[in-house]
Amino acid sequence: MPRPSTPLSAALPPLIMGTATFNNQYNHDPFALPTTELVQRAFTSGIRAFDTSPYYGPAEELLGRALATDYVRTHHPRSSYHILTKVGRIASSSFDYSPAWVRQSVRRSLQRLHTDYLDVVYCHDVEFVSPQEALAAIRELRRIRDTEGTIKYVGISGFPIDVLAEIAELVLRETGEPLDIVQSYANYTLQNTRLLSRGLPRFVGAGVDVVTNASPLGMGLLRRQGVPIGSMGDFHPAPDGLRNKIREVSDWVDGQGEKLEVVAIRFSLESWLREGKQVGALGAPLAKAGDADPGFISVASMGTGERLGVSVMGVSNFEELDETLRVWHSIVDGLENKDDDEDVEPKSSELQPPSAVPSAAQAPAILTPSEGIITDRAWSKDRRGRISSLAQHIRTILGPEWADYAWDSPSPDFVNSLSAEHLAARDKDAAAAAAAAAAAAGAIDESMVTPPLEAVDAAEKIPTAAAPDVALS
Repeated sequence: MPRPSTPLSAALPPLIMGTATFNNQYNHDPFALPTTELVQRAFTSGIRAFDTSPYYGPAEELLGRALATDYVRTHHPRSSYHILTKVGRIASSSFDYSPAWVRQSVRRSLQRLHTDYLDVVYCHDVEFVSPQEALAAIRELRRIRDTEGTIKYVGISGFPIDVLAEIAELVLRETGEPLDIVQSYANYTLQNTRLLSRGLPRFVGAGVDVVTNASPLGMGLLRRQGVPIGSMGDFHPAPDGLRNKIREVSDWVDGQGEKLEVVAIRFSLESWLREGKQVGALGAPLAKAGDADPGFISVASMGTGERLGVSVMGVSNFEELDETLRVWHSIVDGLENKDDDEDVEPKSSELQPPSAVPSAAQAPAILTPSEGIITDRAWSKDRRGRISSLAQHIRTILGPEWADYAWDSPSPDFVNSLSAEHLAARDKDAAAAAAAAAAAAGAIDESMVTPPLEAVDAAEKIPTAAAPDVALS
């Protein structure tokens, strides 16, 4: 399977469900999450793309179990949805971009996800390795794509916008072929919009087809309750000063009768839908339900005929999923006949000054209708103006110190460390791969199915992907 003749942007939908939350970093016991039911609910709600990584603890395995159920196999053929996963990140301080490990990681992901091909494979958190290591891994992924056919599209993910752009430019310069996709996380949010201001022009210049915006809540930073604390403790890299300022923002948002995470989600998803369209995709915002009237045509099920910016959104429970979908339906409603409202004015007349802010307990949380699906386009248009005004005030509260602030990734004292056990296992697998290929074609190596709780690709990104962004990366 050589490089697909059809670009990734031709079919990828603009909303991807992320599984970074299916791990110990965001939840104390990811195996206790209703992951199979969440994935099935996502399918019935029109979601057709899922982002994961072997670094997200048991996320690949949990997603794979859900995709292997009779329900999914019966109602949703593999060709009807996209799986996006990653290679290269082993643990919080362990990265292996060697061709041997790339091959082993891809084989393991195929087994865990119960599929014979992966739509997208990213090099995970490229800022932690040298540009040449990243380039070597990309070349190996493309070799697998061209000779084995188990990968369709190849990309990179990470946090620092400048590093992502430099690697994208390097790949085009050295190989003559641009990256299919780049995933940026926590860089197009209420707090940080570097993806638009610093990244977009360079990614377009490097010929990148799709740029996804993951973690609209900044890895859980932009929540009333603060950053998520899983069984691994407080992993979030945001400094205390930024956390304190976000608490101030949250209190002010409460005083407006709003909830920070819903404002943050709507701002990020809706704004990137438009701002990111140059590197967006043509897929329908939501797949049509199986029992839908075949004669009914809508933007939701057909798309707009133009690219829409792509976002990744992670959830841990049904409440988060349903709230995200309510917001998304409302955003999509606003796309109907949108030519007459490209310039929506901010609605600032009802905003209250910080001095008028009530306590969180007093603040109402009427953010989106709590019942049914929003179908009122006029309401959606008005809501967009309201969110725009809130976002402007939030940026004012953040001030020059924290608006567009980005933490270091990696930290200045980072040292890549691969255990002797990992190196031995990698080398043993590489030596045995050729001889075992035929025998392994139809079998699952059980040792590859359940990862250890912390290491071997098991934590969650300190810097990559989404937070309980009700949360997606």
